[in-house]
Amino acid sequence: MASHKPILPPAMLGILGGGQLGRMFTVAAKTMGYRVTVLDPDGNAPAAEFADVHLRAAYNDHAALKELAETCAAITTEFENVNADSMRWLAQHVPVSPSGDCLAIAQDRIQEKAWIRKAGLATAPYLALETVEDLNHDLAPYLPGILKTARLGYDGKGQVRVATAVEARAAYADLGGQPCVLEKMLPLACEVSAIVTRSNPHEVAVFPVAENRHAKGILDVSIVPAQVDAALAAQAQQMARQLAEALDYIGVLAVEFFVLDGGELVINEIAPRPHNSGHYTIDACVTSQYEQQVRAMCGLHPGRTDLLSPVVMVNLLGDVWQDDGGEPNWAVLMQAPNAHLHLYGKREARPGRKMGHYCVLADTAAGALEQAEALKDTLGT
Repeated sequence: MASHKPILPPAMLGILGGGQLGRMFTVAAKTMGYRVTVLDPDGNAPAAEFADVHLRAAYNDHAALKELAETCAAITTEFENVNADSMRWLAQHVPVSPSGDCLAIAQDRIQEKAWIRKAGLATAPYLALETVEDLNHDLAPYLPGILKTARLGYDGKGQVRVATAVEARAAYADLGGQPCVLEKMLPLACEVSAIVTRSNPHEVAVFPVAENRHAKGILDVSIVPAQVDAALAAQAQQMARQLAEALDYIGVLAVEFFVLDGGELVINEIAPRPHNSGHYTIDACVTSQYEQQVRAMCGLHPGRTDLLSPVVMVNLLGDVWQDDGGEPNWAVLMQAPNAHLHLYGKREARPGRKMGHYCVLADTAAGALEQAEALKDTLGT
């Protein structure tokens, strides 16, 4: 539910989840004058470094939830796999955004795709596989395809490429026979994302569209403005608005799209929170996606989303660190006057783990990309 009366500093805001997205939310909220309580079971949660209060408890711990409800003026989350029922319970006592119902939809690919279709928007052809009997359907329209677990899949996890019905059935068994979707692979030109902020039905803002490139299923680089036709970028922004409206969504919502070879846009998935592909907004926009998250939960107007400069964001994974845990060569980044490094305060670097990111601002997106990739090549030297 959204608060009718704006919540102003120095009110206490609560967030479930203390990872890097929670950390950047906390920094934004503290900068604006709010206080922050983080609920996260990890004693070393990155957001806890900046929070006023760290409740070290499970996301369904009733005593911790009760404390959040009693001390916070509004509550949000930094990741979709938080307990939706916890958010529903909190919403009986304090404004919560996004709603537990929206989180539950985003947690389940079957529900998510059904809602996207219900909103009148396109997805790739897919088949919901809720039981092994569903594999008896004619699978040909969805092959070759990707079998994805309906729940708890992220960064390429819980996904298997399949070319035949035999492979699909074997992959379903390998994934434990849990609910899945079989999604037809489409000829892609590129992938883009649009991040929308909705404070109420009359106050909606969308950030410039990012073009996203992945490596091993994890976002590698975001390029803004996306190197796509302006009309297509505007269509992506409008589709993001349309989906937020259909969900009656309050908060920050990231919508990821496939751009097909023919120029058609289909929605891949949504994230009910700020998104990796929106990190660029901290350095390159009038308002960051994290300030927007604060504004939406507090019932304030979304800030302006103007892009101040072309920008490229590069993810920094644990792979960049030295084998002995030694730091990358940060000097090359720190000495570039148009580059901005953001580290997440995680104590242990592991391959595939998101440790930070950096942004390069330049006169053109192509120039920013060239410099960003050159900097990455020298980080390990």
